[in-house]
Amino acid sequence: MTAAVPDLRATLGATEIARDTIRVAGPDAIAYLQGQLSQDVEDLDVGTTAWSFLLQPTGKVDAWLRVTRTAADEVVLDVDGGHREALLGRLRRFLLRTKADIDPLDWQAVALRGPGAVAAAGDAPAELRVPAGWPGVEGADLLGPDVTIPASVSAVGREAYESLRIRAGVPALGAELTDATIPAEAGPWVIAESVDFTKGCFTGQELVARIDSRGGHVPRHLRGLDITGPAGAAGPVPGDPVVVDGKEAGHVTSVAPRPGGGTVALAVIGRAVEPPAAAEVGPPGGEVAATVVELPFGT
Repeated sequence: MTAAVPDLRATLGATEIARDTIRVAGPDAIAYLQGQLSQDVEDLDVGTTAWSFLLQPTGKVDAWLRVTRTAADEVVLDVDGGHREALLGRLRRFLLRTKADIDPLDWQAVALRGPGAVAAAGDAPAELRVPAGWPGVEGADLLGPDVTIPASVSAVGREAYESLRIRAGVPALGAELTDATIPAEAGPWVIAESVDFTKGCFTGQELVARIDSRGGHVPRHLRGLDITGPAGAAGPVPGDPVVVDGKEAGHVTSVAPRPGGGTVALAVIGRAVEPPAAAEVGPPGGEVAATVVELPFGT
């Protein structure tokens, strides 16, 4: 029997996670990033953190990351694991005649989620203690060359972390966010946290501003899937089709167990589907019943 997954909305837990970190420093570092990121980097106080997009000139997503102002002329960027080289290449591409160094950091990461996470992170040794910034979730991440799970916090499996991420509606690079993603498809919370519409120009701004001015109408939306019915032995997996009213409406991007039983998932769904909506998920002959829901999940 599979062990129950703890609910990190209600219980404090910690797990090691994969985050790639990069330091950008030098006299032109802030000005350079101001023209590259969707967030207002110049307005960040030292010691503060914000989400941001790094976009292609066409407005599609190159990366979704956190930017932490660590000094007047220095920031640390952290991004989902496995995307460091792509991020380095993208940032260095436009660095001509700019007095800034962009260097990878050999750091590790630990995620703390649940009641008391911020206080527990504050007492833990780390180079940086970064707020998670997830909707409806207390959390913080420890970043540094040698961070570990605090002795005062119970270790949990990655399934618990993924379950919470999915229920909070937090997208991941390579899953919900790809180089074909328009930022607004990730939902209003992601846009509100990641884009400053009052700052000056940045790469990819035109598409973001145009869609915002039209009320955020995009072809697809990130949605939740509440899968409570009986599932096959393997269960839904990323890439499985989501069928609504007999038509394929999208595909699964992330899957995890739900605390208390059942399955939760994220999926990119066509805008014609209005939550809540009955759906079937899985390959032909292996479908399971699901409900398409708004994000974040209510429970």
